[in-house]
Amino acid sequence: MAMNTDLSCLPVVTERLVLRRFRPDDLVGFAAYHSREEVYRYLYQAVPEGAEMAEKFAGFLDTPFAAEGDRLRLAVTRAADEALLGQVSLRIASRSARQGEIGYIFHPDVAGRGYATEAVRALLDLAFGRVGFHRIFARLDPLNAGSVGVVERLGMRREAHLVQNDRFNGVWGDELIYALLHAEWAPRKAQGG
Repeated sequence: MAMNTDLSCLPVVTERLVLRRFRPDDLVGFAAYHSREEVYRYLYQAVPEGAEMAEKFAGFLDTPFAAEGDRLRLAVTRAADEALLGQVSLRIASRSARQGEIGYIFHPDVAGRGYATEAVRALLDLAFGRVGFHRIFARLDPLNAGSVGVVERLGMRREAHLVQNDRFNGVWGDELIYALLHAEWAPRKAQGG
């Protein structure tokens, strides 16, 4: 089965959310959560400031999604008021093995309301259903309990715990790898899960 990277199906609409491409007018909402220390604590990067923020945001506009390494980045907005809540991403890790990596970042002010789980579920539907991935994985900091909760609620399997595999600002950090196969997602989808 070949991968289908035609994304004319966008935006993706869920019960409460709209997942769509980023637009230039999203910069203010993007900066609202990308300027937060608690967001970057688990990203092993410094918080972008000034022109760096605008440059980072520019990288989210019209991103290609066809070749290995390409990353689809979608803004997650609340359907009721179009507020930008965060983002989800899907990276083509291997075209030949049909493997993808998911990621997500949400504004801390909307944590605990199920938005991340709902958005990532929609992204998995897109990845397995429309694009045709065989396996999807996520890499997480084990200290990020909210993020770990999202992948576990969605039935992703913990495959690895890498110990002190990354270093930022002189501090070593661990990484968890969670994954899910299309064959595992399809029955859950059929059951409404």
